[in-house]
Amino acid sequence: MKIKVNGEEKTIELDQENALLSKALDSMGYRPNTIVVELNSLIINSIKWEKVKLKEGDNLEIVSIVGGG
Repeated sequence: MKIKVNGEEKTIELDQENALLSKALDSMGYRPNTIVVELNSLIINSIKWEKVKLKEGDNLEIVSIVGGG
């Protein structure tokens, strides 16, 4: 399945049936507690990542949270 991630086209190895946002993020190496995800211009609450299915051509914007002081 091809999707865009932060403006860059990526191919992820998930079939349409199992194309959950949580699985896609995991396969790309993102840690859930350090990111905010926008799917097709809507911010998705991390509680819903296990239920949201991706479709061919979806657009993800992923922002990493960086702590510091």
